Amino acid sequence: MIIDCDTCVMDGTSACADCIVPVLLAGTDGRIEVGAIEEAALRNLSDAGLVAPLRLVPRDPEQDAVTG
Repeated sequence: MIIDCDTCVMDGTSACADCIVPVLLAGTDGRIEVGAIEEAALRNLSDAGLVAPLRLVPRDPEQDAVTG
């Protein structure tokens, strides 16, 4: 999974306020890649209420090409 706020349809919405992504992106170039194990760990932490859920909703590049 590639996490990049610039490619998320939720960017700039109220969903960003409690998303875990800004914590993950701290000190990076604004984009990270996590594997399946890390993704499952984030989901488990979120399900347990220990971190905010991942609110990433990737944009559809094909849809962007049509509407852009």
